[in-house]
This record gives sequence, structure tokens and C-alpha cells, in this order.
Amino acid sequence: MLKIGIIGYGYWGPNLLRNFYAVNDCKVESVADFRQERLSLVQKNYPNVKITTNPDDILLSTEIDAVVIATPVHTHFELAKKALENGKHVLIEKPFTSSSAQAVELMNIAEKKGLLVMVDHTFLYTGAVQKMKNLIKDGGIGKLQYLDSTRINLGLFQPDVNVLWDLAPHDISVLNFLNNETPLSINATGISHTQNNIENIAYMTVNYPSGFIAHFNCSWSSPVKIRMMLIGGDKKMIVYNDMEPTEKVKIYETGYNVRNDEEKRNIMVDYRVGDIYVPKVATNEALSLMSADFVNSIRNKKQPLADAQIALNVVKILEAAELSIKNKGKEIKL
Repeated sequence: MLKIGIIGYGYWGPNLLRNFYAVNDCKVESVADFRQERLSLVQKNYPNVKITTNPDDILLSTEIDAVVIATPVHTHFELAKKALENGKHVLIEKPFTSSSAQAVELMNIAEKKGLLVMVDHTFLYTGAVQKMKNLIKDGGIGKLQYLDSTRINLGLFQPDVNVLWDLAPHDISVLNFLNNETPLSINATGISHTQNNIENIAYMTVNYPSGFIAHFNCSWSSPVKIRMMLIGGDKKMIVYNDMEPTEKVKIYETGYNVRNDEEKRNIMVDYRVGDIYVPKVATNEALSLMSADFVNSIRNKKQPLADAQIALNVVKILEAAELSIKNKGKEIKL
């Protein structure tokens, strides 16, 4: 029986506790949070789970095999490092760390000690993203040309990270999962309306050697909530709308062909407009699958779907985007 401790019981902690509580061959031993009112909720709903205000009670405990960290990103590195150094497997809420150097250090410690370090990129486990991966892998939409992502709402202004660090990890992880090509460079712009130099609106472009391009629009300042991704291939196009309750993925048999008119020296474009197909996607709760993957990966000593390398690549893109913003949209090579 794998014994787990959870550090952080704020926004995401209750979801993690609920899902790990239901995983077979796993027991949530303890939850830590500085706020007594949050721990009271744990005690009320899970009376068999121990509570503590001191994270060291989990990090140093000989009874705990694995630690789940659901705290602000600036605390991830120190907590995870201490857990690994004390022989514990680690799952960290996204994003992995505040820098790629920190992420690499954690990965090196984990490898040296034979431990698993994993990041909760939950969207990789959704039926919608898995369906899109299979469509692309099977060649159904043709050669990838672009990805356009919008994740905006009137959201919680974070005190320590900008809107890209807060919202974009979901979609960057999906981008890296769907497209295996290594990015070439990043351009990003953003603005802070709160006088604290933390951008609440930002736009990021990821450039690739092949000509594939990905664009991200993130905002805490939108009057409407949109969670949409467009993926274009040279045969078909995909619309992924996470706000849709059932028809999250739609495939459009729509596109264009380009030919050169040598006599007139013009580019001629022929358009195709065809049917819209709505594939069936799995409806399992993604967080449940992620939790089970973490436990199974430890027990069977295998690589999880959302492994540390995927998480490191997300942090590298976020780092470059932040540097680009601070340099007025300058292209940053990766």
C-alpha cells in the first residue's frame, strides 16, 4: 500500500485528495496546510486522514512513500527537493518549478535516488486530448500547420506569477504532446494593469523550424470564459472547445490548396468546405487517470504519461516567454 502525503489544500488540493483517496493500492496518510480552517475541511470530509500545519511532518515522515505538492509555484522547488532527498516520490502541481535550472536539479536528484518526479499536467489525460493525439498520429488531419489557443476569463490575479505561468502550462503541455517537433524560438508580449509588473494579459508565439506555428492568448481580464484550441492540418482542421459539455472535439473537412499561376505570377488558392465530424471521446475524469498513473508508475517503475521531461519543456517555453515580454517582444531562441 503506497502511503501519500499532500501538501497544500487550497484550490486544487481538495481535488487531488478526492482522487487519490479513490485510487487502489494507495492510502492518503496526511494533509498539510498552514491554514487551520482548510484542515478542518479535511477532518470533516476525511476523518481517517491526519492533518498538520507543518509540511516537515510529511516530508520527514518514515511512514510516507510519496508527496503531492499543491502549493504556489515559488515553493515547489524547496518542498520537492526536500521530499526527494528524504527518499520520497514526488508529484507537483503545474508548472513544475520557477525555472528550468530548478527543474533539471530535481530531475537529477530523482534519477540518482531512483525516485519518480512527475507534474500534474492533467489535460494530457483527457479523452479530448487523447483523441486529438490519435487523429494526428494516424495522419487523419495531414501535416500540422498551426495551433491557436485561447484561455481567457475574469480570473484570479496571481501575486507571484504572470498570466502565462498561471494559464498557459495547460495548453503548452498539450502542444508538446501533440507536436513532437522541438521549438525554435519564442516571441511574447504582455501588459500589467495592476502596477506590479505582473502581466494579466499576454500573447505568446512559438516558432518551429518546419514552419509550424503556435499562438497563445491568455488573460485574467476577459468578461467571458473561453477555453478553445484550433489545430490546422493540410487535410483537415480540429476545433477543441473545453467549455462544451459533450462535443468537445470537432473535425472540419475544411482547408485550402495553393498553386502558382506562372503566367500571371500569382498565388492561386482553392478552398475546400466539407462535413463536420464529432468523434466520441472518453469521459473518464482526467485527474483520476493522472492519480492512478502516478501510483502505477511508482509501483511498476515505469515512465508516466506526464513525465518530468514534458514538464521541463513547458518551463523552458515559459521562461523564454517571460524574457521576451521584458524585452518588448524580442525573439528568444530556445
